[in-house]
Amino acid sequence: MAPKPAAESASTTKLVLLVVAWYVGNTFYNIYNKQASKQLHAHWFLAAAQLVVGIVISAFLWGTGIRKMPNLSSSDIASCIPIGLFACLAHGGSVLAAAVGAVSFQQIVKACEPAFAAAVGVIIPPADIKPFLAYLMLLPIVGGVGLACVKEGKGVEINYEAFMYASMANAAAALKGKFGSSITKSLKADPSKNMDAANVYAVMNIISFLCTVPLVVINELPTLQDEWDAAVEKHGLQPIMYNLLMSGFCYYIYNEFAFAFTASVGAVTSSVLNTAKRVIIIVVSSVVFAEPMERNTILGSAIAIGGTFAYSLTSKKAAPKAKTA
Repeated sequence: MAPKPAAESASTTKLVLLVVAWYVGNTFYNIYNKQASKQLHAHWFLAAAQLVVGIVISAFLWGTGIRKMPNLSSSDIASCIPIGLFACLAHGGSVLAAAVGAVSFQQIVKACEPAFAAAVGVIIPPADIKPFLAYLMLLPIVGGVGLACVKEGKGVEINYEAFMYASMANAAAALKGKFGSSITKSLKADPSKNMDAANVYAVMNIISFLCTVPLVVINELPTLQDEWDAAVEKHGLQPIMYNLLMSGFCYYIYNEFAFAFTASVGAVTSSVLNTAKRVIIIVVSSVVFAEPMERNTILGSAIAIGGTFAYSLTSKKAAPKAKTA
């Protein structure tokens, strides 16, 4: 058997490293985010602070010349605002869902994201119709999440607040994908704009922060100082700052690696690995935070995540056959 070319081997190694960094960063993000949200009960502020860490990282990379600065016009920036807004709601919803409920439950509900994406694809023009088999795969996703909510001897038991926030994150992520894909493709296609995958995420992160600020002001500003003082008195400043900064660092890093991986292999492969990632987070969070995993929770999670995996594989449309003369 002929040895693989060096370029192909290097590319494979790069992809493996991207996946490992993505998984590790995402797992640690969920740990630090949960710890920070348990210490500081100002969760929109926490979401905004995490985005600030990412902005500082981007500014450092641009300022030192390590990464080329985006070259965007005012119209380019305006076209990115909807993406940043939906990214803000997706991030904020995830932070709040993990804050008011178990991380494992948040991840189980977020496995329903394909159902939201399918609905958005059909409802909002231009319609994105998936193969029929892909829609069938939504049944085990929704059914698995439902089963995970059934507690033995207690019936259906749902943390409705966590469910609402996680569903908000799902809807926002679906809308971000619907409205953002064409915009980001056009920006990436123009080399003069310096909008590779990393810079697309960095710009989206900045706009997301700007969209989060009004939500902090509306929901938490009147009590923010009191919440901060109470958290510092109870937990100390250093642990709070550590969890806040590390959650922001891990959030930025894992998203940057995820964007880079998706740009290299495409959305379908990335979606499949994103599904596998949820299994790791559910297991790790159950151990770290001693979150109970009953039989129905485990079985329902497996069904929902399996359905998401199948949806990712079946949702890609077959390429049209070339016409013969």
